[in-house]
Amino acid sequence: MTGPLHRPYPPDRYRGTAGEVSAWLRPSTSEPEIRYRGGGTCEQLATGDQTHGTFGLYRWTFGADQSGPEPHFHRAISESFYVLNGEVELYDGTGWRTAGVGDFLHVPEGGLHGFRGSDHAAMLLMFAPGGPREDYFETLAGLADHPMTEEERVEFMLRHDTYWV
Repeated sequence: MTGPLHRPYPPDRYRGTAGEVSAWLRPSTSEPEIRYRGGGTCEQLATGDQTHGTFGLYRWTFGADQSGPEPHFHRAISESFYVLNGEVELYDGTGWRTAGVGDFLHVPEGGLHGFRGSDHAAMLLMFAPGGPREDYFETLAGLADHPMTEEERVEFMLRHDTYWV
């Protein structure tokens, strides 16, 4: 039979026979790695380096005031959003949609998307494969103190697979 229910597993990545001690835990009490002006935070739950490039997972918490990127797309990575609390506006390529707790949006490579939120709403962001998004988020947090020229901004966005529309 064919179809999604009978699709085979991907090739083995671990070839040992007894398993190994390799799990790691990030306690919920961990401090966010990035704090934005205005009160927003980004917590690096699982970076691309930590997952050997399979995915990156981040908890994004908005500040009190509305913020977030306008519509854009990525060529090399997919992006998924899962709302944890509050409401988040998600752009799905056709318009802005209000997403609440438990709502999920998946954006394949090339898919137009954006997000914005306020009032300390929180969501999970997942990128697959796990590109180096940490530098992207850290640099954005520092822009108020270290603004970029237009040329630097264009190079930075291209390096981070971000194409604005």
